[in-house]
Amino acid sequence: MDNSSYRRLLQITEDLIREKGCQRTTLAEIMNRTGLSKGAIYHYVSGKDELFGLILKERTKEVNRKFQQAVDLENPELENPLRAIEKGTQHIMDREDITNLIFIYLLSRQEVPTVSRILKEVYQYSEQASIAWIEAGQQAGVIPSQLDVKKTAAMLMTYSYGMRVMAMVSPESFTLTSKDYYQFMLNVLEGKKE
Repeated sequence: MDNSSYRRLLQITEDLIREKGCQRTTLAEIMNRTGLSKGAIYHYVSGKDELFGLILKERTKEVNRKFQQAVDLENPELENPLRAIEKGTQHIMDREDITNLIFIYLLSRQEVPTVSRILKEVYQYSEQASIAWIEAGQQAGVIPSQLDVKKTAAMLMTYSYGMRVMAMVSPESFTLTSKDYYQFMLNVLEGKKE
């Protein structure tokens, strides 16, 4: 499958999820709207859940790309990369965001081995990206070297996952903003207590 078919597959799947939700979106509808055969789709994924996971992974990779672009090794500072993360994660507080819809759907199906694997892969990728972000900041001298990288990454992941779940489960009482997340990250990465 060429890159345009791959992008079309992801975009049309996202469109269908927005229209129908994850549960009611079928592989048959995806094939019909994309014009791709089952074999063409199966070149990338083994089914609907894996396709949804692929969308989640692609969105996570996009946040990482934006962070990497914001890192200026010539003029190291913490603010620009953190602002890139803040902007890249604003969607976690949006109840209608496609990644949140997919994330909650996949969580509800985590007893399925394929789905469990997908969730672990997304988490591991996000965790590794967080570790790389923190290490880059330490190497640039803008994040204290004594900060425990793995624990700090786990703390940031827990906070962001918690925000995502809260925004989906109880949007009427959810009051945190992306600015709150930015401030939390800044405090943690500068070694301050909240």
